[in-house]
Amino acid sequence: MGLDQAATKPHEALSAILADDLALVNDLITARMASKHAPRIPEVTAHLVGAGGKRLRPMLTLAAAKLCGYDGPYHVHLAATVEFIHTATLLHDDVVDESAQRRGRPTANLLWDNKSSVLVGDYLFSRSFQLMTETGSIDVLRILSNASATIAEGEVLQLTAATDLRTDEGIYLQVVRGKTAALFSAATEVGGVIADADPEIVQALFDYGDALGIAFQIVDDLLDYQGDTKATGKNVGDDFRERKLTLPVIKAVAKADDAERAFWVKTIEKGKQDEGDLEHALTLLNKHGTLEATRQDALEWAAKAKSAIAHLPEHEIRTLLTDLADYVVARVN
Repeated sequence: MGLDQAATKPHEALSAILADDLALVNDLITARMASKHAPRIPEVTAHLVGAGGKRLRPMLTLAAAKLCGYDGPYHVHLAATVEFIHTATLLHDDVVDESAQRRGRPTANLLWDNKSSVLVGDYLFSRSFQLMTETGSIDVLRILSNASATIAEGEVLQLTAATDLRTDEGIYLQVVRGKTAALFSAATEVGGVIADADPEIVQALFDYGDALGIAFQIVDDLLDYQGDTKATGKNVGDDFRERKLTLPVIKAVAKADDAERAFWVKTIEKGKQDEGDLEHALTLLNKHGTLEATRQDALEWAAKAKSAIAHLPEHEIRTLLTDLADYVVARVN
């Protein structure tokens, strides 16, 4: 890695290498989020798409296609598809979670209303399917439609699992695979598929995306208890207030004595939260070392992501994808 590259974050270095393709993706997104008949659609979509974000998922698709030597036009369609699916899920998530803030800005459901957020999310899902079909690849359709179903399934599972103290690490992983990792792995997999790469390379790209997505979500859940609001755009303890059983709490519940379990039943299952309860929750997480154990899990998944692509041919993109896995967990290192 050169000095200039070492100074840039891996996703920024990727973004620079893929700049031309990303510009085409943005043009396609802008063109396809237009609506002749419903001006609210581009208004709501532009608010979310314009909020920045790292464009990580579409970048993974472009990177995988480039790594596999693809020189056709459809990686752009696929990257836009992935971004549309992601944006649709964000719109729906914010309604379900009753969120008021995303990436430090007011959410669409707050600026407009829940109906607009849900319906525009539906529109973007539909747009993503139109884009997929334009590639003419049944494999691409299978992968991305499966991912869409898995994402929806993960969200529904989370509804019941999030406040049920019987939720264990296995169910948590299922939720995370659904709501986060499914789109990461589909994003990398379709990049290989559109390039007609060998099945073992496609599998390696899938495994990389899966592990990267899991590491990404575990870090996100950890930062909810020990992050910096300015850096994350979320308030510390939001998951606790929203009664979401994430990995640090699942680990603490597994080690809880009767009094501690009664506390988790009151605050998470029954949702009766009083002044000082968040502080007490943090005390219990620290007492049982569950924040550190969660951090170790994130590091292990990042290591799995790196080993998945270790045998792929040498390429600057492969190096950056490896660095990206380290970067995802660097926030908790």
